[in-house]
Amino acid sequence: MDGKDTKTGLPIISLYGDNKKPKPEQLAGIDILLFDLQDVGARFYTYISSLHYIMEACAENNIQLIILDRPNPNGSIVDGPILEKEFTSFIGMHSIPTLHGMTIGEYGKMINGEKWLKNGIQCNLKVIPCLNYKRDMFYSLPVKPSPNLPNDQAINLYASICLFEGTNVSSGRGTEKQFQIYGSPYLPKTGFSFTPVPNFGSKDPMNKSLLCYGEDLSQAPKVTKLELKWLIKAYNETSDKSKFFIPFFTKLAGTKKLQQQIEAGVSESDIRKSWEKGLADFKEMRKTYLIY
Repeated sequence: MDGKDTKTGLPIISLYGDNKKPKPEQLAGIDILLFDLQDVGARFYTYISSLHYIMEACAENNIQLIILDRPNPNGSIVDGPILEKEFTSFIGMHSIPTLHGMTIGEYGKMINGEKWLKNGIQCNLKVIPCLNYKRDMFYSLPVKPSPNLPNDQAINLYASICLFEGTNVSSGRGTEKQFQIYGSPYLPKTGFSFTPVPNFGSKDPMNKSLLCYGEDLSQAPKVTKLELKWLIKAYNETSDKSKFFIPFFTKLAGTKKLQQQIEAGVSESDIRKSWEKGLADFKEMRKTYLIY
């Protein structure tokens, strides 16, 4: 939401919703733009999509962009299917895996180097690197990056649990354990249940006001990959498989194949094997852009 900074009176321009890319008139008089957002390393976490549009606007208006880099709390994980170009959207703009294992500064360098901006233009980009950062180190975010990622557990599970957003299963929005629980009215009645209700993080959560059965993962061990076991289990146990997936799942997955594989009963290990070449190619491509 647009507004004004209370201390300086300077305008605050929202880049959420319809206005995803800064307009030339919004950039008038600006010499240098700073980008300082805490990313969490998932393709569908849209801060990297906002970065794309900001880089494009800076390139078109001859403005230098400086990224103040931050650690990626999931920086050691590179996993998941590669997005296929026909499924490009704001929640997946580039042909990368679900978890890319890069900082936002490294990712900006990749956007530039691979010429992903419109017409292959490049941004005058400078990255201010993190001091003493190593990709495999534990990093706890001092401030939650968004209302629905309240803690380290949610951030670690986010990419895995977010796949439920393309199904009729709740990912915990409308509770205080967002992305740490999952459940639906169509799963077996287990010992764990919850009822999503509108709250500060979601005005209209999936399965609003319905009693949902599923699993509490708030104390689950830290994941080191894109974890599919909960998604596969929920699909196998749901009472009506024809209503499990919704069209949004294909956008999240970046491919039709994952849904087809789960519906066909393909094992998790075989699903992972189908990602191997794409992940290997991506890891090779990204070497050029790594800072840490």
